[in-house]
Amino acid sequence: MHSIIVVPPAGGGERTQRGGRIELASGEVLPFGRDTPGNGLKLGHEGVPRIAGEITAHRAFWILNNLSDNQTYVVENPEGAGEHIKVGPGRIDAPVPFEFSRVVLPAGGDLLAFEVWAPRHTYRTAPRGGLSGPATAPAFALDRTKRYYAVLAALCEPRLRGEPHAPVPTVDQIVERLRHTWPSANRSSVYWNIDYLAVKLRLKRAAEEYAPGLRVNGKKESLVSLALRFDLVREEDLVVLGCTAPEMAP
Repeated sequence: MHSIIVVPPAGGGERTQRGGRIELASGEVLPFGRDTPGNGLKLGHEGVPRIAGEITAHRAFWILNNLSDNQTYVVENPEGAGEHIKVGPGRIDAPVPFEFSRVVLPAGGDLLAFEVWAPRHTYRTAPRGGLSGPATAPAFALDRTKRYYAVLAALCEPRLRGEPHAPVPTVDQIVERLRHTWPSANRSSVYWNIDYLAVKLRLKRAAEEYAPGLRVNGKKESLVSLALRFDLVREEDLVVLGCTAPEMAP
């Protein structure tokens, strides 16, 4: 199964799968650049080196090789309040620990970026009952401090608050619900997190299998069904939304 997913920039990349994403299993290598050989990620910008670098999937994280002679690459954590790492020219085997990352390459007078997701990050809990040794890995590894979890909580909130047959909130309703704790939330960022949740929770139906017009609604309904069935979000978890639920317009 894939462990790393690369999301090319809009309109970029010739090697694509499932809605423009590139899936890498542990140990697979993806070269990237303006003129990469084989099935590499081709970035069509004259300011990008012909062979700019390589991404290697390694279990739950990935490794970056900077093959440029004179350019430093920056890997940003979009949710890390400015957290980033710099990978200097010629640096090999630089490990990237972020669950989702934005790789930024200087390209002439521009900055070119693509995303890398590591959705198989796992989190262990402390052993119970005095037993020693590692705890059992959770079936669904979710970090409750991430924005994707707040989106999942907002999706589940109406049914957790005593309306078991309530319709799943619209994207606009989710944006408004998250304003208190995430002021910059918008439709695009909520869509992004819904898509990421669908990948991270390994929904059986890929986004491309939904009919046009039902794609987002189908994913949202599947996410809520899965989350509530396996208690991935409980009523006490709604604290991540920051305040009492407002009345949602129909």
